[in-house]
Amino acid sequence: MNTLRTVVLLSVLTLGLVFIGGMIGGQQGALIALILAGVMNMGSYWFSDKIVIKMYRGSEVTSGQLFDVVAEICQTNQLPMPKVYTLPQPTPNAFATGRNPDHAVVAATEGIMQILTRDELKGVMAHEMSHVMHRDILIGSIAATIAGAIAYLAHMAQWAAIFGGFGRDEEDSNPLALIVLAIIAPMAAMLIQMAISRSREYEADKGGAQLCGNPLSLASALRKLENANQAKPMPRVNEATAHMFIVNPLRGGGGVKALFTTHPPMAERIRRLEEMVG
Repeated sequence: MNTLRTVVLLSVLTLGLVFIGGMIGGQQGALIALILAGVMNMGSYWFSDKIVIKMYRGSEVTSGQLFDVVAEICQTNQLPMPKVYTLPQPTPNAFATGRNPDHAVVAATEGIMQILTRDELKGVMAHEMSHVMHRDILIGSIAATIAGAIAYLAHMAQWAAIFGGFGRDEEDSNPLALIVLAIIAPMAAMLIQMAISRSREYEADKGGAQLCGNPLSLASALRKLENANQAKPMPRVNEATAHMFIVNPLRGGGGVKALFTTHPPMAERIRRLEEMVG
């Protein structure tokens, strides 16, 4: 269901891009916006491992408990061994990045080893390896590219409203409609992009539970990580990378705010994992 949801949401984003492109700048306008957004996001996708590791001052490890746990997961499930990094952060968290399974990186903060048992750590790293297996970095980059293209088109709509429209007959242009479109379109695209990110987290939880063989270990780890991050959030987190971590390093919220977060509610994630053994 999570995979189907991702496909549907990506399709909605794509259709939205085509529709808005036709409304504002025709096919040519949509193509230009898509190319601009693609260049920016694909560059980030291709070099994501180097960029993010440098951003958080990660150090590669080739031995120790973290390395051994990742190696065990890969050997048991016949997966390519990624590079393993530690981050000099006391707040416990972890993430995966890299353009494909053969060029992947998994990383965990130093704080995560202080509060998790070996089985819980295995559940967390299995979650990250599930992201790698399902190529979630690529999926996220595609969603960001389409959402970015819609944002570019929204800027075009603002100028079109000021100067009387372009790409369509001036008699058909409606400045008020363009202004409304410029406000609503990027917000809607962002909401869909966030929903895609949340669906991939559910999928990574499920896949991680299967890779480590114990859904309850991952559930227990998530509960500990959520409590630790709420008590002391990770300092100096780049919002553009927050979606990569296994738990949200930024303070989230319920209600309407939940629509604007990249992570699903922790209680629901834990419930689904516990149901896997029920």
